[in-house]
Amino acid sequence: MPVPEGAMRRPVFAAMLLLALIAGACNVFAFAPFGLWPLQILLLAILFRLLLAAGSIRQAFLLGMAYGWSWAAAGVYWLYISMHDYGGMPSWMAALAVALLAILLGLFAALAGSASIWLRRRWQLANTVTLLLVAPALWALSEWMRGWMFTGFPWISSGYAHGNGPLAGFAPLLGVYGIGWLAALAAGTLALLPARRLPVLLLPVLLIAGWALQGVSWTGKQGGPITVRLLQGNVPQEMKFDPDRIAGTLADYEIMIRQRPADLIATPETAIPLLSSRLPEDYLGRLASFARQSGSHVIIGLPMSDGPGRYANSVLGLAPAGHPGAQGLQNAAYRYDKHHLVPFGEFIPPGFRWFVDMMNIPLGDFTRGTPLQAPFRVKDQWVLPNICYEDLFGEEIADQLAAGYFGDIPQATVLLNVSNIAWFGDSIALPQHLQISQMRALETGRPMLRATNTGATAVIDHRGRVTAQLTPFTNGALEATVQGYTGPTPYIVLGNGLVVTLSLLTLAIARFLSRIGTLPRHFWRRENFLTY
Repeated sequence: MPVPEGAMRRPVFAAMLLLALIAGACNVFAFAPFGLWPLQILLLAILFRLLLAAGSIRQAFLLGMAYGWSWAAAGVYWLYISMHDYGGMPSWMAALAVALLAILLGLFAALAGSASIWLRRRWQLANTVTLLLVAPALWALSEWMRGWMFTGFPWISSGYAHGNGPLAGFAPLLGVYGIGWLAALAAGTLALLPARRLPVLLLPVLLIAGWALQGVSWTGKQGGPITVRLLQGNVPQEMKFDPDRIAGTLADYEIMIRQRPADLIATPETAIPLLSSRLPEDYLGRLASFARQSGSHVIIGLPMSDGPGRYANSVLGLAPAGHPGAQGLQNAAYRYDKHHLVPFGEFIPPGFRWFVDMMNIPLGDFTRGTPLQAPFRVKDQWVLPNICYEDLFGEEIADQLAAGYFGDIPQATVLLNVSNIAWFGDSIALPQHLQISQMRALETGRPMLRATNTGATAVIDHRGRVTAQLTPFTNGALEATVQGYTGPTPYIVLGNGLVVTLSLLTLAIARFLSRIGTLPRHFWRRENFLTY
């Protein structure tokens, strides 16, 4: 008796799903701290081949979901640490929360994969057109959408894997999503093997072009270099908001700040773990006095109280005597408020108060800063802060730099990220976040400074290279000299608009080619071609 066709396909499809799960999980090795960037292209090529072999749109969706889910779960497993180890959530619930988030993130890969196969069938496309035009475009659009839908979570977007590879040269042009598009194009060429060998020549062309672009100087030096001291307090997360530990934290940071002058001294995010209204009356005054007398510009991370029930995740800038900044900000010449807040950690989505109440997260509902905020002047440089999670959103940093370029605010020449990711313990979240900051430096052609609680405190130059770094989970100050840069990269001016436009254009080209393919054969005869 013959075996039914459906029964034959089930074990084969199960093996395909398992392969997609393994390939997705192995993506973690393409990102920091492992840095095996070619692996990201190879694994995506495997997914593309699996999608072509899918027997239905539903199967393509499930293959994309399996790949995307395991990619996300392996890449951001450290969220479990924040919810369980520090938030006090039961282990099963923390694991379930990570799994559900991975499903949400995997949905974007699933939609990109299934839409590619749907268009292939609807437009009757050849594999070459599908893999070189449709699949890369939809992959890029799905990652771009993941960066803003539901407030956005673009962590471990595929382009970040290539921050230290040849494709990094495209960052000032296309940004991280554009690199993801090119990586998907490279994966498409590999997926055509062995049947189509000629398109594979695109792969070395892309790599050589990216390498050549790394030699292009999109921005130029601004003024003279400045000296910086980036402080790393290494306060254990479980002790950070302990009332018995706060007085010691305040004293430790005051000692670290006053230890030695520098043009710029920066503390991590919420280095001062008290609302500004609850600080000792003369605490900020003493630090402001040090700034005035030493000629130092001091940036301090703390929650700012703006009235009953209103507080912002902020940094204050204390300036030397004669600084041209505004006055009246509690001894400060400058203030920046975090604009892009973290769901559940910094604002509570409607209907999820119960979830946040289960975790031991202080100050869980901040007010938002405005999207456009001026940088802080430090001698010849203009320093633009961003707080922790905000440096995931390159388009928002680019918007602020573009506003400076077009004259709305001073043009920032140095980027500064202040973070506290001690919430995620000694995990791969630390090097992953450093890799994200490197991409922001590449996109904008500006150095990025990082002052963090436990790591990675580092100096990144305008070409995305880490030039100095403190050992994570140590107490200390990173001292360096930093040169600021000015001018626009194409990404600063165009943001993600260019890669979105190119992705839509390639889909239009694919549609055009599909329509050409339906023309009758006699259309291509020379005598008839001239009459159409």
